[in-house]
Amino acid sequence: MKTISLVFSLFIGFSCSLAYAKQSPLIEYTPKFAISSYAKTHYPLIFVHGFGLGFNRIGTNNIGLDYWYQIPQDLARHGARVFSAELSAVASNELRGEQLLLQIDEVLALTGKAKVNLIGHSQGGPTIQYIEAVAPAKVASLTAIAGAMKGTPVFVNASQTPLLEPLIHAIGTILGYSMNLVTANQYPVNITAALSAMHPEDIRAFNIKYGSAAIPEDCQTQGMKITANGIHHYSWMGNRQTTNPLDIIESTIVSLGGTFLKGEANDGALPLCSGRYGQIIRQDYAHNHFDEVNQFFGILGPFAQDPIALYRQHANRLKLQGL
Repeated sequence: MKTISLVFSLFIGFSCSLAYAKQSPLIEYTPKFAISSYAKTHYPLIFVHGFGLGFNRIGTNNIGLDYWYQIPQDLARHGARVFSAELSAVASNELRGEQLLLQIDEVLALTGKAKVNLIGHSQGGPTIQYIEAVAPAKVASLTAIAGAMKGTPVFVNASQTPLLEPLIHAIGTILGYSMNLVTANQYPVNITAALSAMHPEDIRAFNIKYGSAAIPEDCQTQGMKITANGIHHYSWMGNRQTTNPLDIIESTIVSLGGTFLKGEANDGALPLCSGRYGQIIRQDYAHNHFDEVNQFFGILGPFAQDPIALYRQHANRLKLQGL
């Protein structure tokens, strides 16, 4: 518990040192120079963060930390129109989805396009799935990066350990308000709703109401790539836990998370089965849950695939599909 508290304090201290002014809930990444049109999709890209460390950027463009570390900037340099949404860090999928819907409308107004390509990480997966259910006409594609499409038992299993359940609720609540502080937002914080949003049983009910044929019935099959509404679906994730001991914050969190997944193949936070969605690109990258978004600060394990290159290739994949 002392280790968890220390890691949490280090991150919040760093975050507060960077945050000094109100950041827009929506960020567009404008490149200082162009390299190519390799990633120039027809529709704009919107990145959607996950649970807990919920921000698009802490700090400024010159001195700060992006949730999707260096990924949107690279895509913009390769021709894409890229935005990053900022939602409640600790809240239900439905509430986050409604917040995202407002930011999608803003992007559509800014770009003059009729649709967007959504890319969500972790809880960002169910969040973008919600958009398909309530506003399918505004979506060209959905991509889940280690998306919690069927939830994760990590918090359920951890709560079975004496004293951990109240600690999880306390840390989650503090984290939610801390994210509001460092991003200068006033978003609702509801740890009970957030944990329910990732509970395997509760998200089953969510998927009955808001899911699609892109979510497979079991762990051996794939969901539909293109559903009846014409929306394309993709996913990928890693299958490692600790990848680089030098990345202390990441290593501590994913090591603890992995211990509560009871032998299931996972990325330190999410079972591989939960991340299966639409066309599965791969589920064996040498990444953990943070490496998938190039955190922290791009520190990876030896011989790991470059996350930035994976997103660039995916943007090209969307481009070639006319998306």
